[in-house]
Amino acid sequence: MSDLLPTVERGPENADAAVIWLHGLGADGHDFADIPPLLGLPADLRVRFIFPHAPRMPVTLNHGMVMPAWYDIRSLDERGQDAEGIAASAVRIEALIEREVERGVAHRRIVLGGFSQGGAVALHTSLRHANRLAGVMVLSAYLLLADRLESEASPANRDLPVFQAHGTFDPMVPYAYGTQSRDRLVASGWNVAWHEYPMAHQVCQEEIEAIGQWFVSILAD
Repeated sequence: MSDLLPTVERGPENADAAVIWLHGLGADGHDFADIPPLLGLPADLRVRFIFPHAPRMPVTLNHGMVMPAWYDIRSLDERGQDAEGIAASAVRIEALIEREVERGVAHRRIVLGGFSQGGAVALHTSLRHANRLAGVMVLSAYLLLADRLESEASPANRDLPVFQAHGTFDPMVPYAYGTQSRDRLVASGWNVAWHEYPMAHQVCQEEIEAIGQWFVSILAD
């Protein structure tokens, strides 16, 4: 558990901000590694993008097939969520955060984010992180272990900016899961920047542009 996850990195050596971007189930760190140039970030915004590879494990919902996954999926409802696997992935992401701090990036300049299962882990981890982060980006994902949020949320990140986007025709993580998660977050006090697009379980150019604008809003001096 103490070993750092392998990662793909993009960005300058002298970065003063970092985005840790988690892929979805069955993918790997290369899945979004070509996105940074498409975000339209200004040249003077020195952001390092870190795309970790999830460990491989059997996934119950996929008939026990072994694949890159952040946690087992027994079912999508809360009773079937893999609390132990979720916690293990959170520890791994915490280690990546601390590596960025060791490399000179302040906690307040670190964004967690991800797509689908990766977005769920990013949201779970960021809301519980002890130090104030820059924000969390949740793409086509949902809130994990929602009944534990109030008791486990970190006071430092109670006002964390949340970018949440979902496809209205998503067959994998239903649109309703996204809106229910958004509503739960808003009811608990988080300010969610909600975006929806007429798409399936994917990202689109309009969404990428909105992500870039959001990064600028939370990371630009």
